[in-house]
Amino acid sequence: MTSVTTDLSNESTYRLVDTADYRIQINEAGQGHPLLMIHGTGPGATGWSNFEPNIRALSSSFHCIAVTMPGWGDSCEQSVTTGRDQGRAALQLMDALGIDRAAIIGNSMGGGIGTILATEHRDRVSHLVMMGAGIWGPSVMSSNGLSEGIRIIFDTYEDPSVENFEKLVRVMCYDPAFATRELAEERSRTALANPAHLKNWLEVMRSGMGAHGFLEAAQKLAQCDVPTLVVHGRDDRTVHFELSLRAQGIIPDSRLLMFNRCGHWAQLEHADEFNSTVRHFLETR
Repeated sequence: MTSVTTDLSNESTYRLVDTADYRIQINEAGQGHPLLMIHGTGPGATGWSNFEPNIRALSSSFHCIAVTMPGWGDSCEQSVTTGRDQGRAALQLMDALGIDRAAIIGNSMGGGIGTILATEHRDRVSHLVMMGAGIWGPSVMSSNGLSEGIRIIFDTYEDPSVENFEKLVRVMCYDPAFATRELAEERSRTALANPAHLKNWLEVMRSGMGAHGFLEAAQKLAQCDVPTLVVHGRDDRTVHFELSLRAQGIIPDSRLLMFNRCGHWAQLEHADEFNSTVRHFLETR
């Protein structure tokens, strides 16, 4: 049975790290091979809120670093949040922490950042695990334009009210039990604490610059030899699972785990199986 560390908290694992260009919020626990856990986009997102049960389980064997990327949480404000910039920020964080090589575990946007690191800085990445991400390309969200989840993300950046966050957390989950009022309130408070982050994200995404870096990485993944675990929820209403089918077909050393009855947050809705699968993948590949 996998041991779980129960005495961890956001406060006990929290610190700010200064890098060459950024100040980055992290939640850090455990020892061993480093796991850089990178959250997805969306107002109010933080490393802790995206990965709490995974940190508790995996920190018994690994050095877990849940990152809150520039432009989110208490990390620095950033006027440009392109994939290329986020990849640079993650690399600078590794340098500041003295980490030569890490496994990247990325949800949605975080998985995209992982593909940038794996293709541009192969020697720094031991493994890549991406959930609800897949490979970016034309019609990235769906053939009919933006997905339901992405439309709600835009609405919530415009108006980060608790009511809009309730819609956001519902669309991210298959099981409504995970879409709690408490989670909506927490993410609303986090978003409202940094209004400049909301404005910056909307400006970048509406300009079309948000995809810079992700599309270039996707074109290089067929030549990438990083061991990759692709995870997706069959009922994801934000990023369609076909993007992960494409990823598994293109990335040479990859395998795919598809959960039924699962939305965009596989690492939360199916935490026990996700944690045991990731542990086995990291220990055997």
